[in-house]
Amino acid sequence: MPVARSTLSASSSICRVILSATLTATLYRLFGSKDELVAAYVEHTDQDFRELLAAAAAAAGPSPRDQILAIFDAVCQQIDPERFRGCPMMMTLAEFPDPGLPAHRNAVAGKSWIRQCIGELTSQLSADDPAELADHLTLVFEGLLATGQALGPDGPAKQARRLAETILATAAPRPNGP
Repeated sequence: MPVARSTLSASSSICRVILSATLTATLYRLFGSKDELVAAYVEHTDQDFRELLAAAAAAAGPSPRDQILAIFDAVCQQIDPERFRGCPMMMTLAEFPDPGLPAHRNAVAGKSWIRQCIGELTSQLSADDPAELADHLTLVFEGLLATGQALGPDGPAKQARRLAETILATAAPRPNGP
């Protein structure tokens, strides 16, 4: 039995090496480089994130204020310590700092889209400066992602929605009160 066990162990190790080499060769054939592979991953992840936020906003109804808060709620729900590993865009920007690389460009595009999405919603509110309001909310959004990774859902991330509500109430009070 020990001989069979060592033969099986050696055999499975060889299979893992062959599988790894095959997968690596296939990945490089499909993507050409690590950067292109990461760029494709970032693009796919960004699309999924956009769909999540668009669905949350649509489900919130026609009020841009409610849509903004729904976006924060949707992201808060994603911060699960068992699954959430941080913002893929920020990790990509840290690993691929060269702005000429596709992975970097895709990550910047994802971050820019979030800012634009929030900006489109704040432009529908009665704020004196919708662009400034969007930037404030984007900072809260980014803080939610950063602290969610580091400190989990029970850390400062749990305050993100309430902070967004406060910023909205200050910058664009509801016409008929709070």
